[in-house]
Amino acid sequence: MDSVRTPDSDPSETSDSPAPPAPASLAGKVRSAARWSLINTVVMRLGNFATGILLARFALGPAQWGVYGIAQTVLLVLLSANELGVGLAIVRWDGDPRRFAPTVLTLGTVSSGLLYAAIFVSAPTVAGLLDSPGASGVLRVMCLCLVIDGVAQVPAGFLTREFAQGKRMVVDALNFVLSTSVTLVLAFAGWGAMSFACGAVAGNIAALIGCALAAPGTLRFGWDPQQARALLKFGLPLAGASLLALAVVNVDTMVVGSSLGQAALGFYVLAFNMSGWPVRIISEAARRVSFAGFSRLAGSPQALAQGFGRALGVLVTGTVPLCVLLGGLATPVVHLVYGSTWLPAAAALPWLMALGLVRIGCELAYDCLVAAGQRRSLVLVQGLWVVALIPVLVVGARLGGIVGVSQGHVLVAVGLVVPAFLYALGRAGISLGHIARACAWPFFGGTVMTLVVLAAKRLLGDGTVALFVIGTAALACYAVCVLPSRRYLLGSRTPAPEAA
Repeated sequence: MDSVRTPDSDPSETSDSPAPPAPASLAGKVRSAARWSLINTVVMRLGNFATGILLARFALGPAQWGVYGIAQTVLLVLLSANELGVGLAIVRWDGDPRRFAPTVLTLGTVSSGLLYAAIFVSAPTVAGLLDSPGASGVLRVMCLCLVIDGVAQVPAGFLTREFAQGKRMVVDALNFVLSTSVTLVLAFAGWGAMSFACGAVAGNIAALIGCALAAPGTLRFGWDPQQARALLKFGLPLAGASLLALAVVNVDTMVVGSSLGQAALGFYVLAFNMSGWPVRIISEAARRVSFAGFSRLAGSPQALAQGFGRALGVLVTGTVPLCVLLGGLATPVVHLVYGSTWLPAAAALPWLMALGLVRIGCELAYDCLVAAGQRRSLVLVQGLWVVALIPVLVVGARLGGIVGVSQGHVLVAVGLVVPAFLYALGRAGISLGHIARACAWPFFGGTVMTLVVLAAKRLLGDGTVALFVIGTAALACYAVCVLPSRRYLLGSRTPAPEAA
């Protein structure tokens, strides 16, 4: 497959395109970036986890969580399209990105500003349609993050391109400290869901400043019509696919909010956030590295297939035990962490954990297909997912409440979306054999873990002590089951015997 060129490059000009990095050099960069990214994500998510416990137990109720869920959903959907997908060109294209970065910055800033103006005017209508009129003011404040993100995506893209995850960790730490401090102070002062909005804006401002300092000289506005046309041609399909991907994981919030009310939405948002712990801790760390890594391997189908298989194996191996434990021990975990007030959320959690595992694989496949240039296949798969999901979730909400919505998610994902992604990956040269090899041992270990958890719960019950005993025993069984896959995951090879 031909490499993607910058809009101002010429096929005859090769001086701007650096030589492909040696495999060992690239592997070293990816490993180092992955370590920093994982440390960063774990630390930040543990901090967010502790903050969520404080807020849920002592400051906010289910209805306020519901308002926050509505505002967060709208923001995430808009963020997927606010820079028209052109920011990925900083990471993906060959050549010196500083030549076209000013045009990327201008496009991103203008588009995000227009989106914010639209949501500011339509906020009361959007909140009313979602049966959350109190979310209007929260929407207007929280969506200021659109404009900040439109400016920050260029320096952040440079950090991703260079695998500079150590610097990114410092930036994220600034974001976390400021956003958490503002949120906690305002929440305990009685600001309700607005505390999340103000905290998000404060944290994003800190992140923008941090990215600008970590990647100096990248915040320069400029305009080149030829570059702009090429950037939009590259970015708009990706923005559409990203918008569809965000719709997949956020349309349920809109369905629950409009059908079941703010209290039910609060319970669902809490359960969905819990199901996202493995996704955010493991998958988010990997995705900060995977797209840049897959982009370097896109010219070799064999290398891309091997890289995807190993990345998927690592992700699934790390995610399966978390999903099994949170799903199988949902009631005692929710009670222990958040208190009895939030126990209705536990009923939906096992199904959402299954969805979380599917999401991790689909998100990695998403990055691989983008890097491989399979944008049309990606848009078709995401579009199919959304079209099938909406009616199923509506029916699920009416028949089974938040549990029915969770079951509908899993039904569509497993029955329709996974086969569609497998087909798209096959077209990119990644066979079912690569995927089966990556998933076989973790799935076997997960099955054993599930049987252990179910049997132990019948013997020991759902108490706090039983929770830790069951979890420890299940994890030990899983570790034994996946031990044979360690050579594949580490990429180690048995050395050839030396000649006598």
